[in-house]
Amino acid sequence: MKLVEIEPGRFRFVRPTIAPARSDLPCPNVISDAMDPTEQVDGRFYTSKAAFRRVGKQLGLTEIGNEKIKPLTRATARPETKAERRVTLKKALDKFKAGHRVRRAP
Repeated sequence: MKLVEIEPGRFRFVRPTIAPARSDLPCPNVISDAMDPTEQVDGRFYTSKAAFRRVGKQLGLTEIGNEKIKPLTRATARPETKAERRVTLKKALDKFKAGHRVRRAP
């Protein structure tokens, strides 16, 4: 922050404005396919990101950040049949009639 005199005897702190990092190229948000020569596990050097990824995929490698994570499913989310639901409800009702109660924490 910078101290700026706005009129004689009055000062304010002013935050500097930072311009967003942009390129002078016509399409500043486009990521190029070119990269520094990088060695893949096959011993060859690649300057194209697409070729580098293609070889890695063929070799069965996983590129960190691009892996597809299997969505988590809840155990209670699996569909039950009507018969299974009836059996579960019957067990719960029998336990309740037998006097089984769940204690709640205070």
